Amino acid sequence: RYEPTWGSLDARPLPAWFDEAKFGVFIHWGVFSVPSFGSEWFWWYWQKEKREPYVKFMDANYPPGFSYEDFGPLFTAEFFDPNQWADILKASGAKYVVLTSKHHEGFTLWGSKYSWNWNAVDVGPKRDLVAELATSVRNRTDLHFGLYHSLFEWFNPLFLEDATNAFNTSKFPISKSLPELYEIVTKYQPEIIWSDGDGNAPDTYWNSTGFLAWLYNDSPVRDTVVTNDRWGAGSICAHGGFYTCSDRYNPGRLLPHKWENCMTIDRGSWGYRRDARLRDYLPIEDLVKQLVETVSCGGNLLMNIGPTHDGRIAVVFEERLRQVGSWLEVNGEAIYGTKPWRAQNDTVTPGVWYTFTPKDGKVNAIFLNWPVSGILELGEPQAKPGETQVKLAGYRELLKWVALGEKGMVIALPQLTPQQMPCQWGWTLQLTDVD
Repeated sequence: RYEPTWGSLDARPLPAWFDEAKFGVFIHWGVFSVPSFGSEWFWWYWQKEKREPYVKFMDANYPPGFSYEDFGPLFTAEFFDPNQWADILKASGAKYVVLTSKHHEGFTLWGSKYSWNWNAVDVGPKRDLVAELATSVRNRTDLHFGLYHSLFEWFNPLFLEDATNAFNTSKFPISKSLPELYEIVTKYQPEIIWSDGDGNAPDTYWNSTGFLAWLYNDSPVRDTVVTNDRWGAGSICAHGGFYTCSDRYNPGRLLPHKWENCMTIDRGSWGYRRDARLRDYLPIEDLVKQLVETVSCGGNLLMNIGPTHDGRIAVVFEERLRQVGSWLEVNGEAIYGTKPWRAQNDTVTPGVWYTFTPKDGKVNAIFLNWPVSGILELGEPQAKPGETQVKLAGYRELLKWVALGEKGMVIALPQLTPQQMPCQWGWTLQLTDVD
């Protein structure tokens, strides 16, 4: 059994499914999706920091005295079709999904017993959004279902009182955060608990080790659940399951501990923004590049979308997700279930990243730029004449190559018209019998 200490909890092996999955979708959805302006930190920027664009936006568009709580009933979700969401998630090629069950605003997307009149069953949609998505994802896909949960809440009076007492009192975690965590695990059995928002309080204030010991020992998901590293000030990148270290974390080198790059398709926000421009959305080339770089260095990619207040996944997000899925249909063998190879990227040709497929001993060289010459030089793999085979994923015939001894190998790519290309945005060479 695990003890409620980091020494004991950190020694728990990460359930194998998580490293094999490689790619997940993050969904930021809540009352912040109603103003859908600037950022999901809207309430904080408007009321606490009083940032000018937010104050101006409210003055221009809402009556005096309109409070953030007044956005609650406007979070309507009338177009929310969990089956459609599940189908889009499946088409993306993702193997897990993480939904914000509660962000820093404190509004819960399920009918929490501990969030009176500030939850989706009592206010707004009048629906249990967590239950509906969990059911659709489980019935229609093979994705693992996960939940994000914010420990702190910006303006909760109990949290503010504890903060004033330098966190020597713990009214808020005892009456709100911890009961909610036990509630979502017991009720929805998520296979990922993606914690966030420590409010600068230490893990001892949140009793994170106590919760995690229960999660790993006695909870209904004890054998499969995976957690991150955001369990209190000082725990990030140091304790917990996989490491997130920071938002949009992409170190570009191999790390000793399993990690995740959580990033957003909209560069400017995690929640939906009505004021986003087309140039704010990462193009598919960038998303494929992020996925390839991340997986080569041993990480998982968690790619975020922000649905609208009325429950739609905007078509730009849907298109990007389906594009990633179409790329993975051709190149998935170089991503799912792979391990990092001895080299992460090529030393001679830039934009070439390596993965290793243990089950058949293949080295995958994923190249992001198709060379004009039709010749690809690889400095890392050392070919064996008469043994090594080179295949382009999605293309039938074997490719011709020449060994350069210690200096790698040169590969002749097939001459293909755009219509004959197996895919776009990045291509995989599968190398058998190379050192």
